[in-house]
This record gives sequence, C-alpha cells and structure tokens, in this order.
Amino acid sequence: MLGQSKKAFGFLELILVLALLGLVAWMILPHLNPLNSKLDTAAKRLILYLQQTRYQAMLNNPYSSDDALWHKKRWTLKFLNCTNESDGLYYAIYSDTNKTGQIAKDETLKDPLTQKYIYNNNQCEKRKDRSAFTLLTKEFGITEVKISCNDTSTIGQLSFGYDGKLYSRLSILEYDSDAYLVDKPCNIRLSNGKQSRTIVVEPITGYIHFQ
Repeated sequence: MLGQSKKAFGFLELILVLALLGLVAWMILPHLNPLNSKLDTAAKRLILYLQQTRYQAMLNNPYSSDDALWHKKRWTLKFLNCTNESDGLYYAIYSDTNKTGQIAKDETLKDPLTQKYIYNNNQCEKRKDRSAFTLLTKEFGITEVKISCNDTSTIGQLSFGYDGKLYSRLSILEYDSDAYLVDKPCNIRLSNGKQSRTIVVEPITGYIHFQ
C-alpha cells in the first residue's frame, strides 16, 4: 500500500510539474518569437484603441436636427494603405467634424497612455507626436487586415454611434444615419504572413475581445 501511495504521489507531482512547465512556456513563448510578440502587442493596443473609440463616441453625440449629415461625424477607426507599397498598412481614429472625408490630425484621438495622436497619413512616417501603433506594417510586420463586416471598397473601417452601436461605414446620403448598422459579430483579422490574431467586436454590447 505504501508503495502504491508513493507511486500515486509521484504521478501527481509529474502532472503538476508538466502543467507548470506548460504555463511558463505559454507565458514566455511570444517573447522568444519576435514576430509573435509584435503581433500580440499590436493586437492588444488595437483592442484598447477600439474600446477608446467606442467610449469617445458615447461621450460625444454628434446629432443635430439642423444637420442632415450629422452621422458622418461618428468616431471611426479606419485602416488604410501607405503610398509606398513596401510601407504597408496603417490606421487612424477620427471624427470627421468638417465632413470632408479627409482625416486631419486635429480631428483624431490621442493615445490615453502616451498622449500621442492616433493618426498617420499615407506617407506612413514615424513622428514624435504620432502613435507608432498606427504603423501596422513598418512597426509590427502586419501585412494583412481582414474585416468580416467590411462594406467599403477599401480595407475597411469601424464606426460607433453615441449609443455604442457598431457601423461598418458612414453613409454619404442625407438623413441616412441608420445605414450600415452591424447586427452580427465583426471579426478583425491581423496577419504577419505566418501567424494571425483575430479581434471580435460584438454588435449589441460593444464588447471587444480576442477570438
């Protein structure tokens, strides 16, 4: 009986050691692979930025009965291509207050941690007053962004209403504020060519999380 007890105890110890090793490996693995580490860093910051975009939208209701295009001012995170193909992809978070369709730096959000503008333009240059997290390819090696709810002819964008609802684009038509409302989970897939991470935005609750 004593021998059997020792064997059982030894087996449990082995299981515990293996579990701990697995946990340690899971924690340090991204740091052993720079590509994965960069991908995870960019994805986590994107979740933070999406949450901030939605929060900002709920704080600032752009509705005006005198403005038939008020919905174009909704806070939006938009993915774009750099002019030089080798520079890849970038994004910006903005509210198109003048409704021109162009993104101006003074219309963009600031990173809550660094106070840098979450902004860049198609030159994709690194500047001291701009968040480097916007440069998906140059800084993080991300070569592809796929958005499951994309209704645009470009990479895509995500806009939030003052009630927290998600929109896949902003209508250019007057009195068309309900157009492009997303009614199912929207997936944002970031890929570096070898690995990918998928972020999910829930349409009703606005909950943003990894898949």
